[in-house]
Amino acid sequence: MDTKTSFTFESIEAQFSEAIKQGYHIITCAEFHQRKKSGTLEPKTLINRIDVDFSIKKAEKIGEFMNRLRIKASFFIRLHAPEYNPFSFENYRIIKYLIESGHEIGYHSEVIDESEIWNEDAEECLKRDIDIINKIFNIKILGTAGHGGMTEFNNLDFWINRKPEDFGLLYEAYSWMNDTFYISDSEWIRWKCYDKGNLRKGDIRSLGEHAKDNHEIIYSLIHPASYFNNHFYE
Repeated sequence: MDTKTSFTFESIEAQFSEAIKQGYHIITCAEFHQRKKSGTLEPKTLINRIDVDFSIKKAEKIGEFMNRLRIKASFFIRLHAPEYNPFSFENYRIIKYLIESGHEIGYHSEVIDESEIWNEDAEECLKRDIDIINKIFNIKILGTAGHGGMTEFNNLDFWINRKPEDFGLLYEAYSWMNDTFYISDSEWIRWKCYDKGNLRKGDIRSLGEHAKDNHEIIYSLIHPASYFNNHFYE
């Protein structure tokens, strides 16, 4: 697939359609955790994770085509991003739409950033953020995915000596990279992939192309901001 065209909304929808065609059972992060624990994973499973780094508006576009394909995803939202306010009139409407469509909402955590910038305890920051999301959207979030932003701090460091269940959660989404075939668009308009934690250098094939390789478990991470109808800056 031409990497210049694989980041249109039309193309990413086609790639998920290809995964379905190849027999993948597409599930949320919470479903993966629960099925892995109970030993009920399907032979070909695709974990469907979406990190909303910059654009909830584009997340709605992703949710719309996933609804058309009748698949569910885990959307991880930020609370303290300068780029968006999840509680604005329009963004709240979109997140509510995703929830009502049956998608999972998780927290795109920045607790180390919060702790360092505000001089507050990171555990208290996480507890407060979880409580806010749960109360505002009337849900119970089950997992986090650490956000890698522009600061020097690694938000995943929070989990070095802590467990998700200590905070009423099931999982931290990065914990499965070493057990899966992981593919991500985190280089904006270029794909990268890891096979059980090992980077495949030079392999920039798309999700749809990798789906044809019959991996037992694909862990897919996409970011709505990377996608467009006509061009990246629209």
